[in-house]
Formats: sequence, C-alpha cells, structure tokens
Amino acid sequence: GHRRKNWKVRKFVLRDDPAYLHYYDPAGGEEPLGAIHLRGCVVTAVEDMPDTKKYDADNILFEIITANEIHYYLQAASSTERTEWIKAIQSVSRTGK
Repeated sequence: GHRRKNWKVRKFVLRDDPAYLHYYDPAGGEEPLGAIHLRGCVVTAVEDMPDTKKYDADNILFEIITANEIHYYLQAASSTERTEWIKAIQSVSRTGK
C-alpha cells in the first residue's frame, strides 16, 4: 500500500517508454489504478521495516524513491523475484524515456 497504510495485492506492469511502473487491480480492469514514474528513481532492497511482521517481510521488501522523493514500499513473492524486480527497475530508471 502507498505509504504503508495497509498492504494490497496489485498487478504491476513495467514499461520503458515512458519509464513507468503501472499498477492494476489483480481482479481485472483495463485502466491502471496508478503509476510510478521511474526516470531517475532509486530502488533498493529493504531488510528491516518498523511495524512490519517479520514473517511478512523477510528478505522480500524493496523501496522505490522517485526523482521527486516519493517513497513506495513493495513486497515481492520471493527474494529471487525481489532481485529481478530491482534489476529491471534500475535498468528502466537509467535507460527509459
């Protein structure tokens, strides 16, 4: 969830032209619920986050900080998937339009 109010399952689509991470309701719907502009962002793994249950966040959280300093916390399905997302987002943030 945006700014950790609560966690919600979302479907994400990464695009490089323009450099955005669009998110959708996984139950369906053609229109995105929102988008994160990735050009010039910083993405990092999060190892520890206050107010998060250990079993919910163990080595699967990551953070995107946009160029205008908005922080997004996301939770991957596994540590391997987290690494893949981080690498893909880093690539788009550098080379996307």
